[in-house]
Amino acid sequence: MTWMLFALAILALGAVVTLLMNRHDPVVSWLGAGSVFVAAVLGSIPAVQVMADSSLVERFRMPWPIPMGEFFIEIDPLTAWFLLPTLLLSALSAIYGVGYLRAWQGRRGLGPVWSFYCLLVLGMTLVLLARNGMLFLFAWELMAVASFFLVTFEHKSESVREAGWIYLVATHLGTAFLLAFFLLLARDTGSMDFTVWAAKGVQAQGLASILFLLAVIGFGTKAGFMPLHVWLPEAHPAAPSHVSALMSGVMIKTGIYGLLRTFTFLGAPPLWWGWGLIAIGLTSGVLGVLFALAQHDLKRLLAYHSVENIGIITLGLGADCWA
Repeated sequence: MTWMLFALAILALGAVVTLLMNRHDPVVSWLGAGSVFVAAVLGSIPAVQVMADSSLVERFRMPWPIPMGEFFIEIDPLTAWFLLPTLLLSALSAIYGVGYLRAWQGRRGLGPVWSFYCLLVLGMTLVLLARNGMLFLFAWELMAVASFFLVTFEHKSESVREAGWIYLVATHLGTAFLLAFFLLLARDTGSMDFTVWAAKGVQAQGLASILFLLAVIGFGTKAGFMPLHVWLPEAHPAAPSHVSALMSGVMIKTGIYGLLRTFTFLGAPPLWWGWGLIAIGLTSGVLGVLFALAQHDLKRLLAYHSVENIGIITLGLGADCWA
């Protein structure tokens, strides 16, 4: 876990330093991209180790002065499976971003955009690592706020500002459902610790079903389930290309990760959960393709194809509930 702690520290340091070096455009771009690249390499080491040996679990915990909070992070096979592509695409998108943002050098400071990019990668990584509810919500919010400022990079355009606000409202509506999800679980188990939730489970089937619905809405908003996808075709065209690739490629998949992690807390799913996810998957998959065919803007087309891909993944999750 030492390598992962170094990776998190480099991302946090990169966010601070790039913000302070706002006037040094050529340097700040390479510094921002370099921070993400180095962090991705270091963070991949424990993830690869866990992938190679599924019995290996890397963890680190320390006190955190927040009520019911603890800085508890862990890499298990599920986290490693999502962590590797997240770090890889973050690094590749950052390298592309150096060239993409060159057109703005001398016209505006690029420090903030690289600072928020580092924070976005840090937030996504912590979402996958967190094993405490408060830490998870902190990372989820960090990911949401950082991506909002990246989406509104060209904030002088009215359409970009509108897309940013649509995204911000949608993502916080999803967060409200997740907050209810975590608070109900904490009340039922007496803890915010994921390991306690997994060990105790939820005994009352009615409560488990309520928690499932809260998770579907909360995580599904981020993933882009139809009809919760309204922010996605607006935010992705507004964001810089390398940010759009990162959001579409891995950020929305944190919603899928959240659902998978939820299943480890709620026990054996009843069949109607599977049917519900299959219905969501079919709707998102079919309508995502149909809406994509009607698009003339490439980024909007890719956004709807992201909805389609999420739908296909959700079909698999629904079918797994029958196993």
